Amino acid sequence: MTTTPHPGSADWLRPLPGTPLTVSAICAGGSPLGSMPRLYGRDVPTDQGVAVARAVLESPIRFQDTSNGYSEGESERRIGAAIREAGGLPPDFVVGTKVDPLGRDYSGERVRASVAESRERLGLDVLPLVHLHDPEFFDFEEIARPGGAVDALVALKESGQVGSIGLAGGRVQEIARYLALGVFDVLLVHNRWTLLDRSAGDLIAEATGRGMGVLNAAVYGGGLLVPRPAISTYGYREAPPEIVGAVAAMRDVCARHDADLTTAALQFSLRDPRFAATIVGLGRPELVEDTLRRAATPLPDALFDELETLLPPRSVWLDAPFD
Repeated sequence: MTTTPHPGSADWLRPLPGTPLTVSAICAGGSPLGSMPRLYGRDVPTDQGVAVARAVLESPIRFQDTSNGYSEGESERRIGAAIREAGGLPPDFVVGTKVDPLGRDYSGERVRASVAESRERLGLDVLPLVHLHDPEFFDFEEIARPGGAVDALVALKESGQVGSIGLAGGRVQEIARYLALGVFDVLLVHNRWTLLDRSAGDLIAEATGRGMGVLNAAVYGGGLLVPRPAISTYGYREAPPEIVGAVAAMRDVCARHDADLTTAALQFSLRDPRFAATIVGLGRPELVEDTLRRAATPLPDALFDELETLLPPRSVWLDAPFD
């Protein structure tokens, strides 16, 4: 039986390739601990968001992900408040964030301002890991031009304000263009290496071949693989019938193995040695222990063999792999 990394296992803490950082196999996703009701269907009060971040700091999870743009900075503010309440950031804990545009401004100046805002909100003089976030929504030539967003992020690393730099985005065909620049240390993919989708396969192979660290986020299929999904969308669009049918069949397979689909979806990513960490959004304090429990739940290899036969066709993946 394949061993899934969990607290207490030898590979729970591991190096993040391409960086000097050590991270835990699970990274706490900071998107839901802000408050984005249009995305998650509910408000998250400030005290609850801070409590989530405190629960993460006090848990075996040693890696927190967030972004400048999550809830207009509220995610970072709440993490910063939790760090202050805890008396400072523990020396073994890594906070990764992302630079975000302001409206349609994704200039070099905006990147520098984004980093300054994040440092202030988080209360950190040096940001250990900062990603260029969702550049695929902008013109590549604009973002990659001399003096533009990419150059600014590289310069921030060279100045010591940022430790390592990453590339975080969705559509693989566009992200591949940025990866080819050869300046990033880490790749973060989301929604594109799950039980339902393998769009990022070639992108992940390219990054690992370059010696980069790879982080895998949004492994619950945009919410379809959680215990009681309240949504019918997949990747921010209506879920195709093939996806809906695959989810139902996968639930049946898990039931026959006395397992649940959410745990299987998490472990599908955790069992993949290419991922230094799997990012799981945590919006309530109790989900910290729940996620750790799922990671430690034994699941048979045969379950994953059966689930693999139910992978939906490439035609309904979010992106086709790039050539």
